[in-house]
Amino acid sequence: MILGLTGGMGCGKSCAAQMVAAHGFAWMDSDEIVRNKLLLEQDVMAAIRDHFGPEVITPAAGVDRSRLAHRVFADSTGLVWLENLIHPKLFEYWRRVFAKDRTKSWVVEVPLLFEKSLQNWFDFTICVASHPAVQFARLEQRGIPLPLARQRISKQLPLARKIESADFVLWNDGSTGFLRQQVDLLIKSLVTR
Repeated sequence: MILGLTGGMGCGKSCAAQMVAAHGFAWMDSDEIVRNKLLLEQDVMAAIRDHFGPEVITPAAGVDRSRLAHRVFADSTGLVWLENLIHPKLFEYWRRVFAKDRTKSWVVEVPLLFEKSLQNWFDFTICVASHPAVQFARLEQRGIPLPLARQRISKQLPLARKIESADFVLWNDGSTGFLRQQVDLLIKSLVTR
């Protein structure tokens, strides 16, 4: 079984994914793959440098993610270009990992699952949601300024649309224990189907 897990920025996707993983699912974080694997590939770095300029490359010859994010979230054409570069590589990575062991169950954290129409990759989709006030408070606690949080969230599908599109919704306005109860019930219902 392969679960696609998404939700709004600051809604608790990673927390929920860890809880699903505690039930024996292998956890794959798409953002982490991009950060720690794909953005380190020489051809990717060269393409980014050629497109955005040398100022988005660090002195140690890595991608300056902060500067790159500033550029792409201020320019939707730059964001589309970057996604067109990275997403095929991400999907190929998924394909290789899933093919290695077809009996393994996965939870894949995918922030843009519905924005990019990736539902067909997964047996079920899960959306982690919370009230906007809770969402913005969490992002501020993580050190993300409110204007930047709003800018990034504006580039995503509205949370209400993600909720409508998902097979299952986990509501994460309460305690960690409440989220864990929801995850436990959901996984129990899925594995007994």
